[in-house]
Amino acid sequence: MQNTVDYKSLTDSAVALVSGVPHIVSNLANVSALIWEELSELNWAGFYMLEGETLVLGPFQGKPACIEIPLGKGVCGTAAKEDRTVVVPDVHKFPGHIACDGASLSEIVVPVHKNGKVAGVLDIDSPVLNRFSDEDSAGLTELVGALEKVLWSE
Repeated sequence: MQNTVDYKSLTDSAVALVSGVPHIVSNLANVSALIWEELSELNWAGFYMLEGETLVLGPFQGKPACIEIPLGKGVCGTAAKEDRTVVVPDVHKFPGHIACDGASLSEIVVPVHKNGKVAGVLDIDSPVLNRFSDEDSAGLTELVGALEKVLWSE
């Protein structure tokens, strides 16, 4: 992919931003902004947090988004229910895709855990088909893992 990201540096920056800060919403807002600034060709980057059986919109960068996503629905709900990173090269080919922004063409969603259970997801959309590579998937999964340790262990 033409987009090269130093995920170790991005992860280190994200951890530095949230370390010692006890405000989850503020931390997720700053991480969303960091991702927005560091990754190219995005039109949305942010978090949905799990409340019961529903993902609820959290801090993000981009256009207004869907407020609630049922567990198991769309890319976000699927990633949360199946507890796995989901990379979608073409959202129009994903069964049950929820189009919050019609400009989105590809998407990656990484589950976020608290105490070993899914607590939400990191959702990133792009207006470019096939935007997210295996490197993006591995890097963002590592970033989320590092955040989980800092956000809920202090």
